[in-house]
Amino acid sequence: MAAASGLQPGLLSTFVGDRLLHSRLPIPHLFGYKTGGGHHVSMRFSRAFSGLTNLLFNRRIVEEVPNTKRKPLRPGKLSPRRPVPDSILKPPYVDTRQSPGISSGAEVHDEMGIECMRASGRLAAQVLQYAGTLVKPGVKTDEIDEAVHQMIIENGAYPSPLGYGGFPKSVCTSVNECICHGIPDSRELEDGDIINIDVTVYLNGYHGDTSATFFCGDVSDSARKLVQVTKECLDKAISICAPGVELKKIGKTIHDHADKHRYGVVRTFVGHGVGRVFHADPVVLHCRNNEGGRMKLNQTFTIEPMLTMGSINPVMWDDDWTVVTEDGSLSAQFEHTILITEGGAEILTQC
Repeated sequence: MAAASGLQPGLLSTFVGDRLLHSRLPIPHLFGYKTGGGHHVSMRFSRAFSGLTNLLFNRRIVEEVPNTKRKPLRPGKLSPRRPVPDSILKPPYVDTRQSPGISSGAEVHDEMGIECMRASGRLAAQVLQYAGTLVKPGVKTDEIDEAVHQMIIENGAYPSPLGYGGFPKSVCTSVNECICHGIPDSRELEDGDIINIDVTVYLNGYHGDTSATFFCGDVSDSARKLVQVTKECLDKAISICAPGVELKKIGKTIHDHADKHRYGVVRTFVGHGVGRVFHADPVVLHCRNNEGGRMKLNQTFTIEPMLTMGSINPVMWDDDWTVVTEDGSLSAQFEHTILITEGGAEILTQC
């Protein structure tokens, strides 16, 4: 993602990881982001992005997060990959370990496609709602993954994250300072945690993508406010969507509201078109920007702002997925898949 004054090391959908994007179009043509010197932005994370991982992570293992009594996140143990019945339709990227990246071309649907998107969005919302009820102190994030996985396959759908670019689990669970892509593991949730659960399902050939941040036990007022404002950013952004509206207004709306409350807006990760493919055009920036593009009737895409209480700079763990704030500050995220209609925008991922 990019602000008008500069760019982060990479511009990535929230489910790309440390991998090169693939597209039918050349990267520069697809994204068109340029630095002040006119050079196209590399779509692979700079190693500077993760080069500090060991230094920062190892230092934080023996310290508390600055200005809090909260312990920093540590990776836990992973359980084996969960099976999916052969009868369930799987996305084409499964088992290739190659991230397909963001495909060129907007996801614009006919009547049948819209109904399929409504069905996948509705299931994703139901799964997310159920996952949220599991958030309690002492519950392992891997237990949430197991429950989500089971609910998705029982409904004849495939958990989209499983096998995407080698991602090992069926849902993302991003706790406290984790910005996104947290891998469910043996870590138990603790009283006072906040956790983003990111659910995507592949039903009848269409993806529905949504996430929300939940409270675990007795959460501080400051954390509650961060989560509230992040949700407000998403709601305000959706409210301005309609055919012909400039996509850049999404980023301005989010950034303006975050600024009022003195929160940082993560720029490195973006929303995206979603439908028959997991990640498609358009790239949806959540910060102020000067990029072109307008919303189209019957188009579907995600809006998924990530706000922080401190640094917006991300650090990736050595698992090549988990992304945390550089200073250990809390991060929150909300996401919906929306359909652009004649009257504005329909939220597909709500119960």
